[in-house]
Amino acid sequence: MTVHFIGAGPGAADLITLRGRDIVASCPVCIYAGSLVPEEILSHCPEGARIVNSAPLDLDAIIAECRAAHEAGQDVARLHSGDPSVWSAMGEQMERLREEGIPVSVTPGVPAFAAAAAALGVELTLPGVAQSVVLTRTSGRASAMPERETLAGFAATGATLAIHLSIHRLSDVVAELLPHYGAGCPVTVVFRASWPDERIICGTLASIVGEMDGDITRTALILVGKALSGESGWRSALYSPDYDRRYRPRVATNAQSDSIEPD
Repeated sequence: MTVHFIGAGPGAADLITLRGRDIVASCPVCIYAGSLVPEEILSHCPEGARIVNSAPLDLDAIIAECRAAHEAGQDVARLHSGDPSVWSAMGEQMERLREEGIPVSVTPGVPAFAAAAAALGVELTLPGVAQSVVLTRTSGRASAMPERETLAGFAATGATLAIHLSIHRLSDVVAELLPHYGAGCPVTVVFRASWPDERIICGTLASIVGEMDGDITRTALILVGKALSGESGWRSALYSPDYDRRYRPRVATNAQSDSIEPD
């Protein structure tokens, strides 16, 4: 048997990948993060599957469920929200399972920052403005930030920031970023990206705190950066007619053609 770690996507039930859906459909056991994974995804489980909500479980209890399935020769679909490669605690589960000789696999999912960008209809990188996206967070009860990973340090690069798990500290985030991006820098908060109750609050570093709804205290992503404006005086060379590509060779102009000697 195998414990399959699967990214269930950011919220909308149809944003799970086809591979993830098919693995869920093949597993007689499903352990899902009930506080973040929509129950609609569980409709893909086979009839009679054992379905376990991991929200109230600690690590030992989760591993015990996997161990019992292993002993019964049953594959497990372990559903995490978004993509399990970031802030999912997948690593510590995999470490324990490998210690017990239980095989694991990983299927990626659509991350929250991608769903948020899609909801906004923006590209997070713009030529001449920002060519990097930093996925980060602030310190929380579960995990402190390493000393050198600060918002100010990331902001100094001018990159687009996708700040997770930090909406409860929005005022602190703004204060730390203001000196680097300026008061007019665009900020967007996306609450429950792709869920039916998704909400989007747009503003600037100067205005965003005052524009927030008081009931948004979790499950919200903060996007910060000048690329969010969608305004750039630059254009990438990718679709320029005079950009020579492997699949679209540059077409010589008349002047260029005249200067080419025949074979």
